[in-house]
Amino acid sequence: MLPPPFENRAARNVSRPTLTAFLPDPAVATGTAVIVCPGGAFHFLSMDSEGVDAARWLASRGVAAFVLKYRLIPTPEPLEDFMAQVERAFTDREWMRGMSHRHATLAIADGRQAMTVVRQRAAEWGISPDRIGILGFSAGGRVTAGVSLEHDESSRPDFAAAIYGALWEDLAVPADAPPLFVAVANNDELAADHCVDLFSAWRSAGHPDELHVFADGGHGFGMKEQGLPSDRWIDLFGEWLRAQGLLDPTIAETGVGGAPAETRGVHRGL
Repeated sequence: MLPPPFENRAARNVSRPTLTAFLPDPAVATGTAVIVCPGGAFHFLSMDSEGVDAARWLASRGVAAFVLKYRLIPTPEPLEDFMAQVERAFTDREWMRGMSHRHATLAIADGRQAMTVVRQRAAEWGISPDRIGILGFSAGGRVTAGVSLEHDESSRPDFAAAIYGALWEDLAVPADAPPLFVAVANNDELAADHCVDLFSAWRSAGHPDELHVFADGGHGFGMKEQGLPSDRWIDLFGEWLRAQGLLDPTIAETGVGGAPAETRGVHRGL
């Protein structure tokens, strides 16, 4: 059975990555930024529940958010054929494993480039270059983990959050791995074990991490209000950011005047 990704807008056949910026009101800006990576089995991007809604939540709390459209596996244009391919992605684990292995490299490269671009333009957007993190859902959680595991100085996240991220490879955690926040539902057959493995790998390597496993919520809960324990993940993430000192304002040089509460701009060709 397919998760219900199409209760909100979905993007597919992304061949050129983009960032869309949601900048906080300067009166509440903290200097912290998060790149938001929606999920969708590398076949589509759940743009609202796992993208725009999370970005707006962050911006309202003073965190600049940048929704990343990373490159996706090509899918057929007819909706019926597309849905059949997505159905296979969620039900044929071995086929999806192979597809993910082949494609994840491109998506993770887009995540690294997004980190670099935001860091390079930090002053312009009123961001501290040492307070830039990455948050990803499902396949976007795979992107988040990939960037956290392999990066250079310009693309290293200062913190990371993997929300029901699915991983299918050995985890070699580097010495400079960032602090990590992980959240998943216990009844998520796609990602629960992977999220526990991710947490355990970070913990074994001696890096700060925090894991929340909710009794109920399934896969793909995102920012949806379902009246389930998983609804609270975003508040817990906010509390984790505060505990890291990332919601305390910091002084950042800005190259622009006061920005509105929400500024949306697409920057193409990452």
